[in-house]
Amino acid sequence: MRAQNKMTKTNQLTKKLIELDKKCIWHPFTQMADWLKSQPVIIDSAEGFYLIDTEGNRYIDGVSSLWCNVHGHRVKKIDDAIKAQTDKVSHSTLLGLGQTKSIELAEKLVRITPPGLQKVFYSDSGATAVEIALKMAYQYFQNTGEKNRTKFIALESSYHGDTIGSVSVGGIKTFRSIFRPLLFEAFFVPAPHPYRFDGSKEDCAKYTLDKIEGILKTRCDQIVAVIIEPLVQGAGGIIVHPQGFLTSVRQLTKKYSVLLIADEVATGFGKTGKMFACENETVNPDIMCLGKAITAGYLPLAATLTTGQIFDAFLGPISEYKTFYHGHTYTGNALACTAALASLELFEQNRLIESLPAKIELMKQYFAKIAELPFVGEARQCGLMGAIEIVKDKSSKESFSPEQKIGSKLCSSMRPAGVMLRPLGDCVVVMPPVAIKPDLLEKLLNIILHSIENDLPKIIRDV
Repeated sequence: MRAQNKMTKTNQLTKKLIELDKKCIWHPFTQMADWLKSQPVIIDSAEGFYLIDTEGNRYIDGVSSLWCNVHGHRVKKIDDAIKAQTDKVSHSTLLGLGQTKSIELAEKLVRITPPGLQKVFYSDSGATAVEIALKMAYQYFQNTGEKNRTKFIALESSYHGDTIGSVSVGGIKTFRSIFRPLLFEAFFVPAPHPYRFDGSKEDCAKYTLDKIEGILKTRCDQIVAVIIEPLVQGAGGIIVHPQGFLTSVRQLTKKYSVLLIADEVATGFGKTGKMFACENETVNPDIMCLGKAITAGYLPLAATLTTGQIFDAFLGPISEYKTFYHGHTYTGNALACTAALASLELFEQNRLIESLPAKIELMKQYFAKIAELPFVGEARQCGLMGAIEIVKDKSSKESFSPEQKIGSKLCSSMRPAGVMLRPLGDCVVVMPPVAIKPDLLEKLLNIILHSIENDLPKIIRDV
């Protein structure tokens, strides 16, 4: 009887929370007309690599709480560090003051990022990290007298955030089109991906590189920078670039004396098998953007790192107006920096980067099986970043219509088995926390394989 009463109270609580959610909250990247008709899961707590809803159901966090969780939830070392910091100070401004934890973290980031990156500018999200990078790169050339440099080169299907500047260099048309009148001009080149463009990986890479060089040859005196998600384009559908592509882009930026901005917001902190994606090809960018996993999914924080050469161009007397007029209230927040420092200590303590090859290989084996299944156009993977493209016809790669919501329905079908995933349209993203244990990773992959093999045909029949 007590168990029944507890269950009734829980159900009532869930119902009340859903009502309040629908009454008060506007969810990101969500068609709210659909949401208002749905019965959403309400997460109440978490433990390790599991999310727990208000009904007590447990779900493997298969997308790292939107690509940011690293060590799991309720990690004692990070919890204790944040609690201890609250006994000192939770936040103080960096405008005209220094702060202990922001200094310690900046030194650590400079030490572990690619050589040449010497200065750290903090913000609070990946989009703001990119916004800062764009403004910093632009003003660098303004400060050094190259006033005609006002344009950027970016890839189609790229995603760099949702602020106006970051949308301006974002190549996903759905996110851009409505805001087009507000955006500044940028040059876009096709992403080097044979699934979307006919030809081999090498042919696609050469085509993209030729397009970049074509712009640089004729307009290099107008170009500020090439901005790129190194190795993997995240929100575009986990588009994995051919090996050597990043290196070639870097060579072009050096050849034509433009800057390279590496947006590592999604790829950073172990997801590609190295601490940062650029390390896979020993590329040292001029500017690097970090976010998401920087605090292991605990608190909002981002960082834009750059070289001493770029930093020095902003030095001078006040009368020259070379100051970088940009900032955020919570820049270098003490609690967020504390979480980031504790996370980086766990990377070292648990030898996380060294543990990745075995997990990456396990994911590779499962993705090879999944790629052979009906309705799977492609199963893409780089490190622990993966995507399974669901298609109507395997040979032609014909897509389902968006209205059919196949990807969403497939992910929902995995919830009773204890897996939480979020798709990008009909592209099922699989991005487990970097520190996930191999046995739990295998359980996650088994459920995904089983659902695509058994649930997906039923979902398709019913649409």
